[in-house]
Amino acid sequence: MSPESVRFAVLGPVRVRRGDTELEPGAPQERAFLALLLVRAGQPVSMDEIVDTLWGTDPPRSAVNVVRRHVGSLRRLLEPGLPARAEGRLLLRDAGGYRLLTEGDSLDLIRFRALREAGRRTAPESPAHALGLLGEALSLWRGPVAAGLPAHARTRPAFDAVDRERLAAVREAADAALRAGRPGTVLPELRRAAAEHPLDEPVQASLILALAAAGHRSQALGVYDAVRTRLAGELGIDPGAELRGARETVLRGESGGAATMTAAPPTPAVEEAPARFASFPVPAQLPHDIPAFTGRDGEIDEMLALSCGAAHTPHTVMISAIGGMAGVGKTALAVHWAHRVADRFPDGQLYVNLRGYDPSGAVMETGEAVRGFLDALGVPPDRIPHGVDAQAALYRGVLAGRRILVVLDNARDSDHVRPLLPGSPGCLTIVTSRDALSGLVAAHGAHALTLRPFDTAQARDLLVRRLGAARVDAEPRAADEIAGLCAGLPLALACVAARAAAHPHFPLAAVAAELREAHGSLDAFARSDASVDVGTVFSWSSRQISDEAARLFRLLALHPGPDFTLPAAAALTGLPLRRTRPLLAELTGLHLVTEHSPGRHAFHDLLRAHAGELLEERHTEAERQEARHRLYHHYLHTAHAADRLLAPHADPLPPPPAPDGVRPEPLADDDRALAWLTAEHAVLLAVIDTAAATGQERLACQLAWALEPFFDRRGHWHDALTVQRTALDAARRLAEPALEARGLRALGRIEGRLGLHHLSFPRLEKALDLFGRLGDDTGRAHTHRSLGWESEQRGDLPGALRHNQLALALFRALGDRAAQAGVLNSVGWYHALLGDHRQALTHCFEALTMLQDLGDRYGQAVTWDSIGYAHQHLGRHPQALLAYRNALTLLRALGAPYTEADILARVGDTHRAMGDEDSARAAWTDALRLLRALDHPDAGRVGARLSGPDGQADVC
Repeated sequence: MSPESVRFAVLGPVRVRRGDTELEPGAPQERAFLALLLVRAGQPVSMDEIVDTLWGTDPPRSAVNVVRRHVGSLRRLLEPGLPARAEGRLLLRDAGGYRLLTEGDSLDLIRFRALREAGRRTAPESPAHALGLLGEALSLWRGPVAAGLPAHARTRPAFDAVDRERLAAVREAADAALRAGRPGTVLPELRRAAAEHPLDEPVQASLILALAAAGHRSQALGVYDAVRTRLAGELGIDPGAELRGARETVLRGESGGAATMTAAPPTPAVEEAPARFASFPVPAQLPHDIPAFTGRDGEIDEMLALSCGAAHTPHTVMISAIGGMAGVGKTALAVHWAHRVADRFPDGQLYVNLRGYDPSGAVMETGEAVRGFLDALGVPPDRIPHGVDAQAALYRGVLAGRRILVVLDNARDSDHVRPLLPGSPGCLTIVTSRDALSGLVAAHGAHALTLRPFDTAQARDLLVRRLGAARVDAEPRAADEIAGLCAGLPLALACVAARAAAHPHFPLAAVAAELREAHGSLDAFARSDASVDVGTVFSWSSRQISDEAARLFRLLALHPGPDFTLPAAAALTGLPLRRTRPLLAELTGLHLVTEHSPGRHAFHDLLRAHAGELLEERHTEAERQEARHRLYHHYLHTAHAADRLLAPHADPLPPPPAPDGVRPEPLADDDRALAWLTAEHAVLLAVIDTAAATGQERLACQLAWALEPFFDRRGHWHDALTVQRTALDAARRLAEPALEARGLRALGRIEGRLGLHHLSFPRLEKALDLFGRLGDDTGRAHTHRSLGWESEQRGDLPGALRHNQLALALFRALGDRAAQAGVLNSVGWYHALLGDHRQALTHCFEALTMLQDLGDRYGQAVTWDSIGYAHQHLGRHPQALLAYRNALTLLRALGAPYTEADILARVGDTHRAMGDEDSARAAWTDALRLLRALDHPDAGRVGARLSGPDGQADVC
């Protein structure tokens, strides 16, 4: 086999092809090994670098032997039939390591570099030709280099350097486009680069110049203002000369001439610019496919052809809009199609039910959907900007160059989904809606497909798949009558088939007769208000279940969330789990509810509407209120238990006693608490919103405040902002100052997290005043702590110390040892920051003793860090290192990477002060890798410590 017969790709997910055959590169570690060989592009890779890439700083003793096994596996993959222990012709041992033979036509990275170099050589004489070459080079990228590798491997310098080559090529293309008078051609690529590198001033300057040259002067100035604000807020610096120069060029109105609008030559990446999102998870969010899917052969063929085009047409954004009446099978078709083509989109699948026509009115807002996608794509919560437009821009930037399948189910209209559409080629978006989505067709070139009810043959085929050919063939006229009575709607047919399957001895003629006697068909589905008249079949189906299951079916219409669990269903009924479980199974068996993922059930919106109608008919308002009360208290009491596990020393507001029939879910530890809160995240948001809107303001407030530690731990600060605004409004409606004070403090805290300090500081001061007038010293103390953090963010360290000293005095008077311990460390820390290191040690050692008695491991870790910092600045370097090591041992067991990185940076500083440069660089390197994995802006600060003689960081 010749080397030319194998082709490699590393500009995106690692791929290997032999002719037309896609080869599987193996497990993640084997892919990382192959990716490292590829980014070195034919150069030798030392064994040390291989081991470092695969295991980081803690390789096993068998590392070298494992690498040799990977070498053998890779050789067999590339050259099948190669004799055992033979070296072959592709993967060679070289210079104490290994080298993979590649050439321009066989590796996309070499082709990219050749095109980029040709573009750079051509640019001075023919910028238009250079633009074409650079555009072709950039089109080779399908995502970050070696996308999908484990985070610790992707952060190695070899990969980061190649990603920075792409960024430089984007700027070179922008320069060529300006010189050629074609700035609009590079705007999509520039926007993506700017979204991915929000603090990279050269990239932002290129975008500003290109926008202005394309006639978007106001947008260009808006970009400058946004970057200036972000630089000040995250790095505390003003824009540099290049960024200021771009703004001045725009203000002078020099938007037409190539000479005046040319971007400055690309400069080396500066340390302040954060890396790309270091790890890109591959989301797999598709719901279960329907095993017995049938009846849409023509539509499937049409859609498969479309998705094939999306997978092989790199310059086209592919969108399909599936429309049709309620119950016609839009979601089933979209999900089935998505499963059929998922392998063509190696970077993953995103799915969201937007609930555009949910009878409860719980429509998912676009911002919530965007944030859910960003979370699934691995974007750290603290990197998500404020505002839906900015979040959507980041989302499009993250998808740029990647091949992802996006399913947007049950959209209200075109505007509902526009921010969720990928902005770059390579992705396929499937949208379903009862709306015609003509806006997507007109503005985005969407491929429209309108589903019709099944004809008789298709309906009969569905019954055959679910009941068996023998049973249907034995009564063909009855089968056809059932199809007619169901109006050809797959959802209705599925319900009837489930009933028939549950009673195999029932003749189909008897089933048809029952439907006839129920009076009428499902013609009402064709009306525009079909969601409020689900027709005969659902009435008939709900009459076939036991009385208790029918009651559960009706009460489930009260659940405001997108899905529900068995414990929530039990709370609605007031029955024990053991009695509710078979009732829920009965509903699932007849397709009245679906189990879309293990343990989580959902309604079709038509069935929810039908259940709601029956609820109104058969239950009094008092009965409905009692069921809601039980449901909301189920969530409140479980959330409160989770709050106590996540933040045992906080200031909780205990809920009232649980009503009869309410049993909170058992949460053994904080891991279980986090798992429950994560699974119920969307449901809890809906419960808070619905409770506040239906006269249960106090419960809405209590639930919102119980979620504070979860939002903080997970970084869901945008959702927290919405929730705490709702809670404060509800508290004010209750006209109770104690609740308003808590609401002000909770909202102020989250506004501070989002950098909205002009709102948060006065809000916290108002909360402090209210707590003071109420005589609530606990509330005052916790608010002083929050004001201390706010003061630090504003650069007021004396103010931060003063607020924490006031909090400490209050906690001591209250006898709250746990809170005292935490504040003692904060007081010590601010003493240290202000230079009084001996006073800092006095407070921190007192805090440490109390925290050890309390068993608070995280509190001990951050206190050891404060002790180390004080010793470091007193020149007691061995004592500082010992304290830092104690902190790191605790943090690694707890899994707190940001705090670990912060301490490692100080470890490096201490080693340098002792003259141990090697140990210093090792600590900084570990810190930088952790920060890059988190995509944290502090990576620039740590990277600056590693700057070599040429001014560039030699570890990225």
